[in-house]
Amino acid sequence: MNQAEAAARVEQAPDRLKITEIFFSIQGEAQFSGWPTVFVRLTGCPLRCEYCDTAYAFSGGQWRRIGDIVAEVRAYGARYVCVTGGEPLAQGRCLQLLSALCDEGLDVSLETSGAIDITPVDARVARVVDIKTPASGEAGRNRWENWAELTAKDALKFVVCNRADYDWAVEQLAARAPAACPVFFSPSHGELAAADLAGWILQDRLPVRLQVQLHKVLWGDEPGR
Repeated sequence: MNQAEAAARVEQAPDRLKITEIFFSIQGEAQFSGWPTVFVRLTGCPLRCEYCDTAYAFSGGQWRRIGDIVAEVRAYGARYVCVTGGEPLAQGRCLQLLSALCDEGLDVSLETSGAIDITPVDARVARVVDIKTPASGEAGRNRWENWAELTAKDALKFVVCNRADYDWAVEQLAARAPAACPVFFSPSHGELAAADLAGWILQDRLPVRLQVQLHKVLWGDEPGR
């Protein structure tokens, strides 16, 4: 079997996923920040956020079988794995991948836009749901029903671009039932100074955690980090 035939067989497999990249780095966000983590970045996203830093994952990628993805993740020897995108849940077989990684005894997290129902996700997975603010251009895509599905091991994330975004996020927290999980406010990289966001949080005594993207502090906008 030549290389083209092998690729065609994978593309036709019932357990395939389109993958942009698999890499080993430091988790820079949410509750697992700081841990050495294997990242599995799925290809494709139905959203087009103004601040997106992974537009290269919108298209392209390679078809990979779930078993091969899991084997590559295990080869890094890390405890933590994060399935991200793009929007990973836009590929239905992402659910199979998440369960397969959990079955390996790994600590698995999922980074999702929150525009897609998270209830089918394996209960062992920590779900990090990104609430889209007005400046993202995609606030109308928030699936608010996901909020009620979150548990203590999950996380809510607001990427804040300006003061109007911050005020909007505060309104959402006040208008809805308290989240059962940690809530993170993150300044949009290059748009809002972290110190400004920290000052607003302190002034309002807001019960949220300030999040600065650790991987960007370390490596800037370098892809695959």
